[in-house]
Amino acid sequence: MHATVYTVSDVMTRTVVALAAGATFKEIVRTMEERHISALPVIDTGNRVVGVVSEADLLRKEEFRDSAPERGPRARPPAGLDKARAVTAADLMTSPAVTVHPGAALGQAARVMALRKVKRLPVVDDDGVLRGIVSRSDLLRVFLRPDAAIVDEVRRDVLAGRLPDGIESIDVDVSDGVVTLTGRVRDTSVVPLAVRLVRSVEGVVDVRSELTGPPHRPALEPDLAQEENARRFAPQPRS
Repeated sequence: MHATVYTVSDVMTRTVVALAAGATFKEIVRTMEERHISALPVIDTGNRVVGVVSEADLLRKEEFRDSAPERGPRARPPAGLDKARAVTAADLMTSPAVTVHPGAALGQAARVMALRKVKRLPVVDDDGVLRGIVSRSDLLRVFLRPDAAIVDEVRRDVLAGRLPDGIESIDVDVSDGVVTLTGRVRDTSVVPLAVRLVRSVEGVVDVRSELTGPPHRPALEPDLAQEENARRFAPQPRS
C-alpha cells in the first residue's frame, strides 16, 4: 500500500478568471474588485500564461502620480515608472509568470509561494496552458482532512506498510490533526523514522510520540540471584 499523496490538481480552482493581453487598466481594476482577487494571470490566444498582473503592479500608477519625470540624456528613470505609465495588461504584467504544474506536491507549491513571495500560482500543463489557479488557502485545505482518514492511513500505509518488522504493538490516536503514537516497539531506533513518516502524511498538524521499548525482565537483587543460581545448580536427589 502507498500513502496518499495530494497534488496541486486536488485542491486548485479550475474555473479561472484570466486577462487578455489587451485588457485595459480600468477593466483589470474592475475585475479584481468584482471577483475579490488580488492577482490575475494574463494569457495569449492559445490560453498559455504569459504573465501575471497584481495589485502591486497597478499601484505603481498611484506611487508615481505626483512624481515629476526625470529629464536629461543621462537621467535614469526610477524603477517601476514603466508600469506607472502602462494602460494594458501586456505592459502591466510581471513576466514570465511564476507557475506550478498540476502534478506538483502541495509542499512544492507552498515553497514556491514562500520563495517568490506570491499568494497564488497559475497552474499550467506541460505546454504552458492555463488549467487552474492555486492559492494559499487552497493549500491549507488539506488540513481539513478527517481525523479518521488520517488514522487509517497512518496504521495501514505508514506503520504497517513501511515498518512491519519494527512495530510490535502501537496505537494511533488523532485529534484535530495531531497524531499521538503509543505502545511498544522492538527497537527504539525506529521511533524517529516512524515519527518522520507519520509527519509526512497529508493533513497531519503535529506528531507526539509516547513509544517505548520492549519490557525488560527486572534484575534480581544480588542475594536473590545467588539463591536462584544455587537452586539451579544444586545436585538433584536420586530417586
